[in-house]
Amino acid sequence: MTVSYRPATQADVSLILTFIRELADYEKLLSEVKADEATLTRHMFGNSPKSRALIAEVNGEAAGFALYFFNFSTFLGKPGIYIEDVYVREKHRNLGIGKGFFRQLAKIAMDEDCGRVEWWVLDWNKSAIGFYEKLGAQAMDEWTVYRLTGEKLKALAEE
Repeated sequence: MTVSYRPATQADVSLILTFIRELADYEKLLSEVKADEATLTRHMFGNSPKSRALIAEVNGEAAGFALYFFNFSTFLGKPGIYIEDVYVREKHRNLGIGKGFFRQLAKIAMDEDCGRVEWWVLDWNKSAIGFYEKLGAQAMDEWTVYRLTGEKLKALAEE
């Protein structure tokens, strides 16, 4: 078995959208997926890309993806990587692909002089939490996530 990782290209947009939908289905959030190929193409591969992705392949077959973007820590004075999604198809799980994604992202973080790598995990996803703890990651329990979306976001922008 050969596992390889590569940066996603615009030719992968359909595959990325498929992975997003598969992940959302796993998380019981499929109805919340609004992304489409045009939006992903514009924001991932347009004039001002906002995110990047890695694709994992097993013997040439697409096995999963990791989508990430750069943020900035004012306290560290350095960029960081925020991992939006990591997903490995069920038939390819327990082959080390997830750890491989984190290894690849850690290398990117080091190459880009990042001070940290961060992500969120659903609190019911105990297998993922255990995996992250084995990597040496720490839960940031003292922080609460806030979000503005949709009409609330629009209303604030228009005040």
